[in-house]
Amino acid sequence: MDTKYLTYILAIARKKNMTKAAEELYVSQSSLSQYLSKLESELGTPLFFRSKGSLSLTPAGKLYVAAAEEVIRIKDHLYQSIQNIDNRGHITIGVTSQFGLKMLTELIPPFKQLFPDVTIEISETNVPSLTKMILDESIDCGIMAINEIPPFSPNQVDVLRKEEVYWAIPKTHPYYRQNPDQPITIRDLTDYFSDDNILLSKKGSTLRVLTDQIIESSQIMLSTVCETNSIIATRSMVAMGIGITLIGESCSTDREHIAYYSMASPLYRLNAFVRRKNWAMNNPERHLREQVLSYFS
Repeated sequence: MDTKYLTYILAIARKKNMTKAAEELYVSQSSLSQYLSKLESELGTPLFFRSKGSLSLTPAGKLYVAAAEEVIRIKDHLYQSIQNIDNRGHITIGVTSQFGLKMLTELIPPFKQLFPDVTIEISETNVPSLTKMILDESIDCGIMAINEIPPFSPNQVDVLRKEEVYWAIPKTHPYYRQNPDQPITIRDLTDYFSDDNILLSKKGSTLRVLTDQIIESSQIMLSTVCETNSIIATRSMVAMGIGITLIGESCSTDREHIAYYSMASPLYRLNAFVRRKNWAMNNPERHLREQVLSYFS
């Protein structure tokens, strides 16, 4: 069942711009324009109003888009039902944090024993990118570390747990020798860490949002050594005494060299499982989701 050309119209409607739609679809703008013109000629009515650099749906266009979405939903449901016959399939999962990768390395081996013919494709990315992929339905589901619930409908999101986020400092730091286990206060940051280097996560990550909030509230100036999405690299640099950073509880390892501190007012982020809107799950997919939801319990 070829629904490729229906996705063309849906992309134009979503982007409201021919160039942006063509870029998303990886087709030339001229080919996309020609297809739209041909379709409108066959229908005998325009699907879009044209204005300066923007396209908006006509009444006929709204009908066409609604029907196209329904056809794609029917196709997805049909394909999932067929895959259910012999438990074959392909599951695409996005993860934004090390805890998601750790979870999947534990869940996939027993899953593959039950469903050896199912392929699981994992993509590691950041929160904004994974949010867009799920909204665009270009990926089945995501395991995310988030500060707040992204713009999904409630039935798309399952909160797995509330995870504390710690300050990670090298055990060679003077603060550790004086305060081996007391929570860090905003005043402590000013008194003990104003000369330290800060290891930042990339913008858009949960840890970066929390770090920016703390730095702003404490009004301290920390020199930045680097920005990275690799918590493994950041943790190694803390262990080597290069700087300090925020790390989620699920990634708080190497405690021989790193001291982890709660804030006096603890910091938290959410671990969540998020699925695309029209995901008609087959038996293997339902089983994997159930295993993810029960992981922390």
